[in-house]
Amino acid sequence: VKKSDKSAPDLRARGRLAYSGERYLRFLGDGSYFLKAGPDAPETLLAYTGFDNTVETIGKGPLKTWEPHLRDWREGDPSWQAGRGKALVGAVNYLAGKGMNVMSFLTYNAGGDGDNVWPYVTRNGKFNFDVSKLDQWEVLFAYAQSRGIYLHFKLQENESDDNRQGAARRDTIIPESMDGGLLGMERKLYLREMVARFGHHLALNWNLGEENTQSYQEQRDMADYLSRLDPYRHHIVIHTFPGHQDRVYPQLLGADSAISGPSLQNDWEVVHQRTLKWLDASALAGRQWVCANDEQNPAGLGVPPDPGYEDFDGTATEKDRSYDLHDIRKYTLWGNLMAGGAGVEYYFGYRLPQNDLLCEDFRSRDRSWDYCRIALEFFADQKIPFWRMENADALVENADRDNSRYCLARPGEIYLVYLPEGGSCDLDLSAAEGSYELLWFNPRKGGDLEFGGTRRLPGGQRAGLGEPPSDPDQDWLAVIRRQ
Repeated sequence: VKKSDKSAPDLRARGRLAYSGERYLRFLGDGSYFLKAGPDAPETLLAYTGFDNTVETIGKGPLKTWEPHLRDWREGDPSWQAGRGKALVGAVNYLAGKGMNVMSFLTYNAGGDGDNVWPYVTRNGKFNFDVSKLDQWEVLFAYAQSRGIYLHFKLQENESDDNRQGAARRDTIIPESMDGGLLGMERKLYLREMVARFGHHLALNWNLGEENTQSYQEQRDMADYLSRLDPYRHHIVIHTFPGHQDRVYPQLLGADSAISGPSLQNDWEVVHQRTLKWLDASALAGRQWVCANDEQNPAGLGVPPDPGYEDFDGTATEKDRSYDLHDIRKYTLWGNLMAGGAGVEYYFGYRLPQNDLLCEDFRSRDRSWDYCRIALEFFADQKIPFWRMENADALVENADRDNSRYCLARPGEIYLVYLPEGGSCDLDLSAAEGSYELLWFNPRKGGDLEFGGTRRLPGGQRAGLGEPPSDPDQDWLAVIRRQ
């Protein structure tokens, strides 16, 4: 055993990514902390014609060729069986090239919206795994890790996570559910296979299931079994309907729970508030959760495509409200990060082009990936110690933690103030000593920090930030450091 010869972004240069009781996952090799950004969609990423024995269920989600990303495959990249797999490997290349570092996928969705992904030889034969298909999944996962991509395993889908199928058929047992939701032989064997084949990868989480509706005890049992089974002790999360969070999550908090975070699904404009809620609640319960925002409502829309993509005008509209990719940048991406969240995955809805079941072209959200990359690069390039900082909205006259302005700070050392609609505000430095330099970061374009109208702020008082360098009605991030 010797030191790795790999270099970033290859995750082997950084070591295993671990939960350690903090708000962020940390690499055990180089000690760095992790913020994520990338796609939550399509949930049927593995419903790919290039994988063996991957078939379409009539009337459900179609299989994918990933043909738009064939051009992103490079000579020397992996493939299998005389060139199969190139298009999906190309999709990984595209995401990595855009600076994204996570991708999400279901490994079992029989009975679900797509009904086209399972690790078995046959759809309902839960004791016979398709070793050729799983070997091909492994080629994809190993390559993704070499390109710096974190793997978000969604272990089951809402429609197949327990023994119920809809309120109208509440007593109907469905064969797609493993053990009727219980921790029985089917579920244990499935989890053992996932951990045995894929648990060695350095950066991943196990998600108990999309919009999980198992009982409280079933969720606990599944998480506990995973925790005991996985020798690498990967991060375990749970996803549930937005309206169920206040009922489901409190029962899973605390030091005796194996769950170390939520996979949050919320309306795009309340991400800041919901991230803060579960960060605070988990800390109070004695086991700090890592809180990422992984799905954005309205469910039919999600994160919209770029303006002009397939003639899309750029505006997502449902009933009396509209929003666009700029709102997602301001209130979803920066809303999570400035709450002390661990990052985002973007969901694509089901009504817009390249949606959650049909997507084969990640370029449909090309500009949104740019905004994510700009945010991740800011924290890395400016050496922001975000893991030592906490939300401090009250310091910018936002005790209600609404969307008017956000603050993330290590008081007395560094303050970040995000202004979603531009303008200016005061920063309360009355408890801070010394003098502070004020620079501005453009979250739309990235690049170097810039001086605005005010360059220094005195400690010991409430100080006005002045206006940003230009475009005062656009979003800006103020960076205030002690000198």
